Amino acid sequence: MARSRRKFSPQFKAEAVQFVIETGRPVAEVARELEINEGTLGNWVNQWKRDNPEPEKALSPLERARVAEMEDEIRKLRMENEFLKKAAVHSRGRCNACVQDSCRGFESEGFAWSGVELVRERVEVGLAVKG
Repeated sequence: MARSRRKFSPQFKAEAVQFVIETGRPVAEVARELEINEGTLGNWVNQWKRDNPEPEKALSPLERARVAEMEDEIRKLRMENEFLKKAAVHSRGRCNACVQDSCRGFESEGFAWSGVELVRERVEVGLAVKG
């Protein structure tokens, strides 16, 4: 015969959820102890977590400084990346497969040749100094 659906009081639900949250034990284990379906208890716990989100931990001064340092480094790397992408686009077909005759403009600056090439999502910069 089919089992009748049990009704639980709000107090019982709150105590069951509190037991899971405070002890940190698995929902399945607590559900077995309380003789209720683990899916039911899991739903109660999930609902409680949605209704009562944990406040985010404040960063320590050391962590804040580290985050600021990382953000500065990311900003710098993005700028360098953009510069190199633009340099690769502007140099296409000019000095990528450079021979001395095709890069005379650089000879006056003390360079024998120069080239920037975008190769498989990597930028290669070539520079030869007259010597």
